[in-house]
Amino acid sequence: MIACMSYSILISSFVSCVKSTELFSAQNFYLKKMLVFPNAKINIGLYVTERRADGFHNLETVFYPVPLQDILEMVPATTEDLFVSGIAVPGIKEENLVWKAYQLIRAAYPEKTQQLHIYLHKLIPMGAGLGGGSADASFVLTAMNNLFDLKIDVATLMAYALQLGSDCPFFIENTPQFASGRGEVFTPMALDLSAYEFKFIHPGIHVATAHAFSNIKVGPAAFDLRTLAALPIDQWKNRIENVFEEAVFAMHPAIAEAKQALYDQGALYASMSGSGSSVYGIFEK
Repeated sequence: MIACMSYSILISSFVSCVKSTELFSAQNFYLKKMLVFPNAKINIGLYVTERRADGFHNLETVFYPVPLQDILEMVPATTEDLFVSGIAVPGIKEENLVWKAYQLIRAAYPEKTQQLHIYLHKLIPMGAGLGGGSADASFVLTAMNNLFDLKIDVATLMAYALQLGSDCPFFIENTPQFASGRGEVFTPMALDLSAYEFKFIHPGIHVATAHAFSNIKVGPAAFDLRTLAALPIDQWKNRIENVFEEAVFAMHPAIAEAKQALYDQGALYASMSGSGSSVYGIFEK
């Protein structure tokens, strides 16, 4: 329903405002893919290895894309705006990462882009350690690159994404990565979990990230996550950890109970993602 309604708006609004002498032809623009589905990610293992002088932390983790998605659509218009539905998003438009990403590309390529109405339907829980906001922002960058045929290379897109958030660059290539630094230094991982099923529990609890960081253990990773793909999944439980769990579970026992519930349901591996509060389980299909 959303897609059909939006595409009808697309045809009428675009054809009425574009002249044949302008940069974009109605035929070519109509053929562009307007509808994208920003996906969440999970952290498999998470170690905080060092407190940095700049206030950030160095970490080691594996980012893995998962099929939990928002819906994002861009419609050519004579004005520009952002419309959000689904899960309520607090704050003003100018603070939304989607809007910041849109403005970033508009400012960098003013002669090659045009005004858009952006429709975001939120399904990924916010503040849940799943990277939904970062995914939305990065998908704006890649969608506008494709929409306007800007020919921005991957390295440049990742540099733009880094201006929006430490984990935003991950969603440019959107493939399994070992992440280090503050979460923006990537090494590709040959990790394929397509034969398994993911289940998620979001307890609806807001975790104060700053408080969680102040109570974690900082030091060398207890397991080299770069070797994760060689370790059978049923051995992950006793070998890898998310160092935020101890502090977060102490503050919010319901999150620990959610993780245990996944194991009770037969998960091969379960963990909190990021600093919470979502937990996920990996199951045999």
